[in-house]
Amino acid sequence: MKVVFAGTPEFAACALRALIDAGFTIPLVLTQPDRPAGRGMQLQASAVKQVALEHGIEVLQPLSLRMDAKDPQRAQEAQAAHERLVSLDYDVMVVAAYGLILPRSTLDIAPCINIHGSLLPRWRGAAPIHRAIESGDVETGVTIMGMEEGLDTGPMMLIERIAIEDADTTGSLHDKLAALGASMIVEALRRMERGELPATPQPEAGVTYAAKISKDEAKLDFSLPAVQLWRKLRAFNPFPGAQGIVNGTAIKFWNAELAQGKGEPGQVLAADAGGIVIACGEGALRVLQLQKPGGKRLAAGEFLNSFPLQGMRFA
Repeated sequence: MKVVFAGTPEFAACALRALIDAGFTIPLVLTQPDRPAGRGMQLQASAVKQVALEHGIEVLQPLSLRMDAKDPQRAQEAQAAHERLVSLDYDVMVVAAYGLILPRSTLDIAPCINIHGSLLPRWRGAAPIHRAIESGDVETGVTIMGMEEGLDTGPMMLIERIAIEDADTTGSLHDKLAALGASMIVEALRRMERGELPATPQPEAGVTYAAKISKDEAKLDFSLPAVQLWRKLRAFNPFPGAQGIVNGTAIKFWNAELAQGKGEPGQVLAADAGGIVIACGEGALRVLQLQKPGGKRLAAGEFLNSFPLQGMRFA
């Protein structure tokens, strides 16, 4: 079976490695263009591109796949990519966190199936892992789905569930779902080869959308219940990092737990090596790991040595 792979971050790279290890023929990989990253803001290849190059797989990085794009360069790159895809005569395209919309012209070449990190139809869209944690979901999973022009609306082919643990952050849950999706896509393609891969339409009930995460969402509102802030803190680890503002300084919170305590929202009720307890609209939050601008992530006790918080109040 010839498989064209389209994806960009580590979530997708995990699946690409699994397909390579399973022996599938992958003549071409599509991924996002190299982007500036790191302190030096040097161009960096995506995780998927790095895997592809390690295995000698051809890589295309078009800015768009829409041949009718208004920008001439995008339209030209899309045309070239389309011609290359048509020339390959592949069996299926596997898509995972690619970052570009597949137009009808691409979907019509060969079947396209997607690895989506949620239990569809819940959390269609760009940030399903973040939103599942932020909303307090007790479980999530991976759906292998057929692709169509709608946003994650295609038929479900395989679905598996995992629990969301209290200790899970977006980072830890991402890794679990990436591994799960990698094993599931291999199983899905094996079933497809045997003609045994079902396609069940998504139910109309239970549809939710996982909007892309914005840095503007990072600031915690301490008038909200502590449990909501605890979920948000976990959901925004590692990006963009939940934060509180004290005396005009943005402090990032990386680890916390629910605590007992009452006070004005944002008031620091206790600050010692055991954590910084902050009053919320309901209950309190004990912050265990913090980071000031330009600094490193530190346990509460270490952080307090250079940034006292006793008697302070977060805005």
